[in-house]
Amino acid sequence: MEQKSNLKKFIALILSTRIPKLALTLGLIGSLFTTLVGLSIPLLTKEMVDGFSMESLSITIIIIIAAVFIVQAVIDGLSSYSLAYVGQRIVAGLREKMWFKLIRLPVSYFDKKTSGESVSRVVNDTGIVKDLISQHFPQFINGVITIIGAIIILLVMDWKMTLLMLVSVPITTIVMIPLGTRMSKISRGMQDETATFTGNIQQTLSEIRLMKASNAETAEGEKGQKGIHKLLSFGLKEAAIFSIIAPLMYMVVMIVIVIIIGYGGIRVAEGTMTTGSLVAFLLYLFQIIFPITSFTMFFTQLQKAKGATERIIDILEIEDEPSQKGTTLDITNQPIVVRDVSFGYNENEPIIQNVSFDVKPGMMVAFAGPSGGGKTTLFGLLERFYEPTSGEILVGLTPIKELSMKSWREQIGYVSQDSPMMAGTIRDNLCYGLDNNDNITDERLWEVARMAYADQFINEFANGLNTEVGERGVMLSGGQRQRIAIARAFLRDPKILMMDEATASLDSQSEGIVQQALTRLMEGRTTFVIAHRLSTIVNADKIIFIEKGKITGVGTHQQLVESHKLYREFAEQQLT
Repeated sequence: MEQKSNLKKFIALILSTRIPKLALTLGLIGSLFTTLVGLSIPLLTKEMVDGFSMESLSITIIIIIAAVFIVQAVIDGLSSYSLAYVGQRIVAGLREKMWFKLIRLPVSYFDKKTSGESVSRVVNDTGIVKDLISQHFPQFINGVITIIGAIIILLVMDWKMTLLMLVSVPITTIVMIPLGTRMSKISRGMQDETATFTGNIQQTLSEIRLMKASNAETAEGEKGQKGIHKLLSFGLKEAAIFSIIAPLMYMVVMIVIVIIIGYGGIRVAEGTMTTGSLVAFLLYLFQIIFPITSFTMFFTQLQKAKGATERIIDILEIEDEPSQKGTTLDITNQPIVVRDVSFGYNENEPIIQNVSFDVKPGMMVAFAGPSGGGKTTLFGLLERFYEPTSGEILVGLTPIKELSMKSWREQIGYVSQDSPMMAGTIRDNLCYGLDNNDNITDERLWEVARMAYADQFINEFANGLNTEVGERGVMLSGGQRQRIAIARAFLRDPKILMMDEATASLDSQSEGIVQQALTRLMEGRTTFVIAHRLSTIVNADKIIFIEKGKITGVGTHQQLVESHKLYREFAEQQLT
């Protein structure tokens, strides 16, 4: 039952892509025509052999056979390309579905899965499906048509010899079914291990500086070696099954050929069969044998593809982040109210518990407290990376969950401590995520660069705004990345600004410049700040002190110094 269910899911997944029906129809018609032409060759050969002599050799038959070969080759090539085109288009559609699904999944999915594993699903798992559809499926279609046509002709020619030949089919099937089931299990294990291995490799290479600085080459080498050996183990198990299938098929084929030749030779000697009929029968036999061997590969690949599509379907069935659903609302001059919000990444481990506060438009609100208290998680809830398990967050009188994700996030500017950047140019990073980035002029980009005090160092680069920043912005310093992030926020002109202590990791000179840019950016905007250093928030309108997911103090710096023991200790340690 499980096998049938998996096959149904696989077929449903393939049908959900945009199948080019014209190319599929042309490919199948071409395959049918090629097969019919090919099936005529043994009959023409029979005529030639039965009437063979130098005197009776017909030039016409030779020309016809040559023409048949040429026509068959041309149409077969066009048909194969059409079916391969169908396969490639289906897989391209499948990869599109996977990619658009992944970028619309909630952040919580990526908390549990490595990026490398997700990449493996898009590239490796769909690659297995691609091989099945673009290579093995066309051969399978051609083979089915060829076998049906050849068997019909053989039954007409000599049904006794045909039935003798077909005895091998059930014998082969009995052996192949358990091997196919075993191959399916091995393939699933191989795909899972490939995804894990890809994830580990990608993580190590993306953090190559950490690995080098930590002298972790030996440890990473051993971890990679374990992954390689696991893949080797699965590969050898696959090879073992193939090593059974190939000799088995060869043995069955040779036995059938020997039996047919022996039995046919006796029939020819007795005069109950002509030599030409025996030759034609053998040619039809070969036309049946070659597709059957390709069927073995097709069904083996089908088992692998079913395993791959299980993982693909698992991802496609996850609920999307509701980015377009909801209303559009201009949140200018709207207060933010957090009411009895609780949240935990796991049900039994709450990170935020019954947090409530309100923020008036234009206020600067800072979150302070010990590490692990829930400050970053609270930012994630405000950004709607996660939804509260209870309580709600409102902008004005409207719960933010009723707004479309796009409407909410495009009005928020986020400047983090590590200032993430995409590989590409400074221009690409400034305009990243904006719908109308093609209409943004260089003058506007230089304007926001000046506002973020980034224009000076950008001017020093030979390519200016077209300077490549490298993966994760490694070609720029920390201060330069921060100023690019601030310029990006200026370009978005957000109503709400969120900053995860954007100067915490900078040197004194860079910190001064970035702090000036941030002060300029905060003007007239509702601002939330995560404070690691109290010196950056002493002028905040409201400081919210969070311990173990609960608010233990709210007020200005001076009020908390007077009323909150732990905050006073923090202030004495950092400010004196």
